[in-house]
Amino acid sequence: MTPLLRETASQTAGPYVHIGLAPKAAGFDIFENNFGPVLTTPETQGERITIEGRVFDGSGTPVRDVLLELWQANAQGRYAHPGDRQAGKSVDPAFRGWGRACSDFDTGTWSFETIKPGPVVGRHGVLMAPHVNLWIVARGINIGLHTRMYFDDEAKANAADPVLNLVEWEVRRKTLVGKREQRGGATVYKFDIHLQGDAETVFFDV
Repeated sequence: MTPLLRETASQTAGPYVHIGLAPKAAGFDIFENNFGPVLTTPETQGERITIEGRVFDGSGTPVRDVLLELWQANAQGRYAHPGDRQAGKSVDPAFRGWGRACSDFDTGTWSFETIKPGPVVGRHGVLMAPHVNLWIVARGINIGLHTRMYFDDEAKANAADPVLNLVEWEVRRKTLVGKREQRGGATVYKFDIHLQGDAETVFFDV
């Protein structure tokens, strides 16, 4: 008879996640090239935007040591990945479409400087509304959480998006939509993420 082994304890990201994944943010400037929150260069095509927010725990307290990764399509709606072979859409050589950000320890605010993505052709040829993908990890989170941010000025596209329409309760879809603001001529999308509670953000199994 095969002996049964006990299940091992779950492990969170621990207090050292930044040292391994974002050492410069933790005060260790050890890499020549650091993965950071700025996805654009002067040559990047598309509308410049900033995406910012905070991550809140179940008590409504900002999580101050959270790490987020963002990946997205370019302004034409194509990913910088060989698996994306959408016809008629070219890769922007000045845009990798991926970044990593850490929350500010004092305020809990995180942000990315990027461009607004175009719509992406999804499964079965169905067009998805412009969106960015986010992965969240921090102490107390056993498995990294995946979510999306859509844009509130894309209401028509959002209403037809196949992924948003998978969220059964329409009121919950609002947790996936960033709000556009203008600040001194700059475009900012505000997107707060709630880990638990009445306003809990919709997360996806990926």
